[in-house]
Amino acid sequence: MAKNIIWAVVFALCAAILQSTLLSRLAICHAVPDLALGIIVYSAYVNGTMTGQISGFFSGLLLDFLSANPLLGLNTLIRTLVGALAGLMKGTFFLDFFFLPMILCAAATIIKALALFLLHLLFAGAVPAYSLTEPLFWVELGLNTGSAPFLFGLLKLFPSLLAGRRD
Repeated sequence: MAKNIIWAVVFALCAAILQSTLLSRLAICHAVPDLALGIIVYSAYVNGTMTGQISGFFSGLLLDFLSANPLLGLNTLIRTLVGALAGLMKGTFFLDFFFLPMILCAAATIIKALALFLLHLLFAGAVPAYSLTEPLFWVELGLNTGSAPFLFGLLKLFPSLLAGRRD
């Protein structure tokens, strides 16, 4: 389990660096796909709740330290929550190649937006939330959903690193 968590965090960190450098130049309406979130969803779905929440916690913690966001812990909280909820789905459905990754990543993006909205209600001045009337959320939702089959297909190439032993 520790090896899966470490590699999920390493992959998520590499994806976050890719998002902030190369993909930010290709942004559509200032939105880029959240590949790091997709990696956490994949790891949680394949390995379960504990691996999902721990890898979400550590990848979020690294993202908080790397970002210029003064609110430390926001990424940690959201990615831990998404990892735990995605891990609850382990073994529920057969992980097909197209539709289930799209559904899981779309749900993770919606959970991320809902968590940000609830935190925005609690801490109005400190936490930004998505505005449903602006295209940023909808474009990010579309990008995360559309990139999910490719991301999951790529991650399936590393079963010894990201997938634990089968029960």
